[in-house]
Amino acid sequence: MICPKCQHEQDDGHRECVKCGVIFEKYEAFQQALRRPQPPSRVTPSHQIQEERDGFFSIINEILFHVPDEVNAFSFWARAVLLAALFVWGWKLILAPIAGSTSGNSFMHLVNLPFHEAGHLIFSPLGRIMRSLGGTLGQILMPAVCMVVLLIQTRDTFGAAVVLWWIGDNFLDIAPYINDARSLTLPLLGGNTGRSAPYGFHDWEFILKELHLAQYDHLLANMSHKLGALIMLMSFAWGAVVLFRQYKNIPRNLTAG
Repeated sequence: MICPKCQHEQDDGHRECVKCGVIFEKYEAFQQALRRPQPPSRVTPSHQIQEERDGFFSIINEILFHVPDEVNAFSFWARAVLLAALFVWGWKLILAPIAGSTSGNSFMHLVNLPFHEAGHLIFSPLGRIMRSLGGTLGQILMPAVCMVVLLIQTRDTFGAAVVLWWIGDNFLDIAPYINDARSLTLPLLGGNTGRSAPYGFHDWEFILKELHLAQYDHLLANMSHKLGALIMLMSFAWGAVVLFRQYKNIPRNLTAG
């Protein structure tokens, strides 16, 4: 017989190899065990939780910070200039006093106004309070929808960061309106003020009085302003991270010199 391990030829009847000493029966049992299908390795709950957590953060990272494999240098620098301009503009709006209505007198107020008025129409079937609140909801929900489309459909993470800035601007834009719920001195659409307009024309006067919250107008206005400032700061950080990742994907021959 031939030893299955060292291939030494020897007489039949031996229980072990006369050259290498392997016991034939045990060697064969060991080889059969190796050929037997192995059960799948059992993952401990802690390892499974860690894998699920890593997978979740990987998905979030891909959604929020996706960048193309190759980034055009001109487009990158145009985005960098835009982010710098939004940073300066945003700080001006953040630091302005609520009563001064700086955001209400800015160019973005004219952009937000159509969505505000559309919100009144969209939410009008839900009652008078929701109709009044719909103006505020309309100018917040519209950029929120745009941001989701940019993230999920077009995968433009920098564009989504810019739209987040827009959402923050809307909260800053709303703050003076809320703040005016009792004083009613803010100029409204059509040249009226809350004092000269019929009851219900001033959205936040109507909302807060109907909910018996008129005494909290300044508090709610400050909360809206602070939330808008926080959202703007988040947009600056988000845009900066995306630009940093895009910069690394600019072809070297375009960044040289």
